[in-house]
Order: sequence, then structure tokens, then C-alpha cells
Amino acid sequence: MSTKNTNASTSALDRYFRLSENKTDVKTEIIAGITTFITMAYILFVNPDILSKAGMDYNAVFLATCLSAALGTLIMGLHANIPFAQAPGMGLNAFFTYGVVMSLGYTWQQGLAAIFISGILFIVLTVTGARESIVDSIPVSLKHAISGGIGLFIALLGFTNSGIIVADPNTFLAFSSFNSAPVILAVIGLVITGVLMVRNVKGAILIGIVTTTLIGIPMGVTNTTINTSFNFDLSPTFMQMDFKGLLKIGEASFVGALASVATVVISFSLVDMFDTIGTLIGTATKAGMLDENGKLPSMNKALLADAVATSAGAILGTSTVTTFVESAAGVAEGGKTGLTAVTSGLLFLFSIFLAPFALMVPAQATAPALIIVGVLMMGAVKQVNFDDFSEALPAFFTIAIMPFTYSIANGIAAGLIFYPIMKIATGKSKEVHPTVYVLALLFILRFTILPH
Repeated sequence: MSTKNTNASTSALDRYFRLSENKTDVKTEIIAGITTFITMAYILFVNPDILSKAGMDYNAVFLATCLSAALGTLIMGLHANIPFAQAPGMGLNAFFTYGVVMSLGYTWQQGLAAIFISGILFIVLTVTGARESIVDSIPVSLKHAISGGIGLFIALLGFTNSGIIVADPNTFLAFSSFNSAPVILAVIGLVITGVLMVRNVKGAILIGIVTTTLIGIPMGVTNTTINTSFNFDLSPTFMQMDFKGLLKIGEASFVGALASVATVVISFSLVDMFDTIGTLIGTATKAGMLDENGKLPSMNKALLADAVATSAGAILGTSTVTTFVESAAGVAEGGKTGLTAVTSGLLFLFSIFLAPFALMVPAQATAPALIIVGVLMMGAVKQVNFDDFSEALPAFFTIAIMPFTYSIANGIAAGLIFYPIMKIATGKSKEVHPTVYVLALLFILRFTILPH
């Protein structure tokens, strides 16, 4: 390609994604997109593993995961022009398998039908502006707390994925043994990435991931075995939603079944909504993407991308698609526009053909990136007024409960429940948006009545 054509292409990207306006460039956005993809690529293999326990075909779920992640992330980039990636969510896939299928007795086909319904519900709520109104109602202090809580949560993911922190029967969590090759490699990766960050090296997180992966080869940690048995067939899960079975249409127990289905759909919806809202607010806060009113200008478009991806994911054959907290890794690399998301989305699409090689990057190479991002996101906590206990307590619960319960949604729920309680107790009930009262009640119902 000639220099003239290259400049024309760059200019077109600049205009579409408003790169100059956002003080970024094509190279930075592409590096950020690659970084985001690498840090969340584990979902391509973890999701099929979890859903296969519900009776779903592993290879078909792998393809559905690639396609749904690509679709949701590309919509996020091209429609909303923000640097966030989507994929089937962790926690939501576990709820699908162990809660809906194994505990409640639904088939996986009926579970997919419930997810499709929740996606359609989200589309309606988004188009009408209801979801964006919910986001706008969240107090500013909790928005900063969400960012800090996600920082702790994502760091915990990094520490546990790397093996540096392990489960302990006496203390719940403990340091691992530092004489094993995987843990040593993770520590090496953490040191390398930390040094690159403190030296302000451009692309520090991505360089750290690649370097750690290469170091892991002679250490025997990086997997160099190529999987040659992969089967490219989506038919076992494509369009397998069983609405008739889900609603027990034609059976005497239809009304009771409808009530049971409603609880499942609401549970999926609440967790997905607040996982997505939390990730968008927390990461956007850290990236300085919120406007002077504390709002993300493209929020409604981002929520629509999430809603469409959820329904599309159910059609393809996977659990709820949501915005990934690992998107913060790309933002930390300088990603500010949809070009970052488009890069990640194309890589998810390309992963279909690279499936035999995609397991090469070990968790010990991506884990340091998550820990570093956790450090960066914790900075938002200093914006919370801890001298005002009515602000401090809800913010603390938001921050602490995310990592302690392994759920972004739980942290937000705790904050939203205690915020109005504290304000009422101090005679400041008028400071609370009416929507917050409704959300607090819904979360109380979720934790006391609905399955979770």
C-alpha cells in the first residue's frame, strides 16, 4: 500500500472514531485492543468448560463464545465508539450451569431461552432509556467506589489466576508456595510489567504479557502443544432455545412455571445489568471518559450493544454476554475509542481459526496485567469523602464486597442498599434519587427470595 493510501486509511479511522478529538492514535488503540483481548482470552476456554457440564457441546460453545464476543465487542466499538469488550460473563455462566440447570432442573435449551428473554427485556429497557436512567441515578461517591472495588476485584482475579494466592481451609486465602514454576513465572511477569509501567514504556502491559509468555516456554509453563482435534460445528447449540419447555406451555402448571421462569430471568437480568453498569462506570471513571455531570455520553449505545449481544449469544448457544472488567487493561494501555474494541472484536473472530494455538498464553502471563490494572483503578477511591460516614459506609461496602463475594453486582447491590439507609438516618433522604430506593428494594428481594 502506498503512503498516500495509508494516510487516507488512517485519516478515515481518525474521523470515524474521533481519534484526534480523544487525543489518541491508531497504533495506541490497536495495542490497547490486543491487550484487552489477551487478558480476557481465557473465557474462550473457561466458558465451554463450564457450560459443557450442563450437557452442552464443548466445541460448539467455543464457537458461540468467539462469535458472541466478536459481535458484542464490534457493536460496542462501531456503534458506541468506546473501548470496552464483551464476552459470555464469568459468574453468569456458573449460575446457568449450577443454578438454572443443575439446581432448578431446567434443560440447557430452556436456560438459553431464559437468557434470550432477558436480552429482549434489556433491549426494551435500553431503547426506552430506562437502563440509562438507572445509571444516572447512582450517586457520584458510589461511582468512584465502583471503580475502586473493580480494582480490588480484578487484582484478586490476577492473584488467583496466577496461583500467587490460593484457597486455604484455615484462613480462606493464603500465599502459594513460591517454589513452583507457574508462580515464579507470574512473579517474574509482575516485576517486568511493573518496571515497564514505572518507566512509562508505551505498551507496557502487552509487552509484559508477551515477554512472560516467552519466558514461560523454557520453564515448561507456556503450553506449546497444538490441539489438532477441534471440530468447527455450531449446529449442536445454534437456535436450540426451548421456549415451550421453559414455559411449560399446554401444561396445567403453566402459571407456576411462569413465576419460576420470571425469577430466573430477573436473576440473569439483575446480575448482567449491574455487572455491565459497574464495568462501564468504573472503567470510564478511571479513563476520564465521564462528562462534567459524571455521565458516560455513549452509555445508552453501550447498553444496547450489551443487550443485543446477550440475545445473539443465546441464539448462538452461550450464556449471558456482558461487558468485561478486563477491558480496563486496554484502557490502561491508552485505549479511548471504539477502535480498541474493534481490534479486540476482530481478534475474537480470528480466534475461531487460531483455536488450536490460543491456549499458548498461560494464565501466569495475563495475571500480572490484571494486578497492575487493579493498582491503577484503586486511585478513584481518593475521590470518596470518607469523612462523611453516610457516604463512607456505602462506598466501603461497594469496594469490599466485590472481591469478597467475587461479584461486581453484589458490591453495587450492597452500596445501593446501604446508601438510602444512611441518608434516611441522617435526615438527608431527599438527596437520594427515587430510582435508588427502587433498586435497593429489588436487590433486597433478590438476596432474600430470588435464586442466586
